[in-house]
Amino acid sequence: METIFFFMRSLILSIPFVLICNLGFGQDILQIALASNSPKIEKVTNNLQQYNLQILLTTITKNGDSVSFTDYSFQVNDSSYYYPASTVKFPIAVLAIEKINSIESIDLETPYVIDGDSIEHSIFNDIKNIFAISSNEAFNRLFEFLGKENINQRLRELEVGPVKIEHRLSTPNSTDTINKSLHFKPKKGNEYVVKNENSRPVKPLQMDGIFNGKAYYSDTLLVEEPMDFSKKNYLPLQTLHNIMKRVIYPSTFKTDKQFKITDNQHKTLLKLMQNLPRDAGFDQRKFHDSFGKFFLFGDSKETMPRSIKIYNKVGYAYGTLTDCSFIKDFGQDIEYILSATLYVNQNGILNDNQYDYDEIGIPFLAQLGREIHEYLTTHK
Repeated sequence: METIFFFMRSLILSIPFVLICNLGFGQDILQIALASNSPKIEKVTNNLQQYNLQILLTTITKNGDSVSFTDYSFQVNDSSYYYPASTVKFPIAVLAIEKINSIESIDLETPYVIDGDSIEHSIFNDIKNIFAISSNEAFNRLFEFLGKENINQRLRELEVGPVKIEHRLSTPNSTDTINKSLHFKPKKGNEYVVKNENSRPVKPLQMDGIFNGKAYYSDTLLVEEPMDFSKKNYLPLQTLHNIMKRVIYPSTFKTDKQFKITDNQHKTLLKLMQNLPRDAGFDQRKFHDSFGKFFLFGDSKETMPRSIKIYNKVGYAYGTLTDCSFIKDFGQDIEYILSATLYVNQNGILNDNQYDYDEIGIPFLAQLGREIHEYLTTHK
C-alpha cells in the first residue's frame, strides 16, 4: 500500500498541476493535498505506518435548498482503535441539549448544582466551556446528567456508526457505575432533580490497536509493556464525522436520525462550536485563537480572520491528535467537513508527556487544512 502511495505521490509531483485534473487525479483531493512538498506534510507521509494517519473530507454542494455531500477518505478504519480523547465531548454536548428538551421545567440556562459540589453551573455554560477550552469538568458533569447507558443507546438509535462512550475524563472516579444527581433550580416552581442511575461495568473492546506503545508510566512507575486501552472510550473517525454531518446539515437525514433540538438551539450550538476562547471571555494571552482550531491555523498564535469560521472539536491524549471540523470561508464562499487523526509519539512511551503535538502533529493538520482549502478555493 505504501509503495503504491509513494509511486502515485512522485507521479503527481512530476506532472504540471493543470494536467493533473485532466488525468483524473483531481478527483481525489486528499491525494493532491498529501502529495504536497511541504515539510510539514512530508514528515508524516514519508512514514505513514508510524503515524497511523486517517483522514475524511466531505465537500458540500448546494442547489437551492438541497445539500449534497461528496466524501473522500484516506486509511479510515473503524476496526483500528485510536484513543478519541476530548472529541467524545462533542456528541455529549448535543445529547445534553436533547435531554433538556425532554424536561419541561428547565432550560439550558437553568442553574444547577451537582452532588458533592456547592457551585452553580448551567448546561449552557458547560457546553460553552467544552468548545471554547475543552473543559474536562464540564464534560464530566454532562456525563453525570446523561448517564452512560442513555448516551450509548441514543447514539445507536441515530445510527451514526460504532461508538462506546464509557468513562469520565481526568478524574479518579472515571469508571464509577453510579452517576451523581443534579439539582436544577428553576426561577419558578420546585427544584428538579435528575437522579443518579446505575450503569453496567465497562465491557472490554476487542480490536486492533487496543494495546499501544512499548511502555507507559503508572504514576511514577515505568511499566515496560504496551498500555491496555480496551476499557477506554471508543469514537472512530467515521462516526465522529457522521455526527458532524448531522449537526451541520440535519435536514439531509431522515427525521428519526436527526438530533432532537430546536432551530434556536441549533443556532446556539453552532455559535458555541465556532467560538474562539476570547469570544467566551477567556484570556487571549493564555488561550490564543487557534487553541482548539488545528486545521489552517493550529501552528500559529496570530489572530484568526473573522471571514473564516471553524465549527469543531479537537482531542489529544496519549500521543493521538484528532480534529473534526466544519469549515466555512465566507470570503471565498466554500465550506467542507474535514476530520483527521494521527499518532505522534516517537519514543513509544505513554504518560511521559513527551508527545510530538507541537513539532509534528499540529503543523501537519494546519498544513493539511491549508492544502485542501487552497484546492477548494481554486476549484469552486
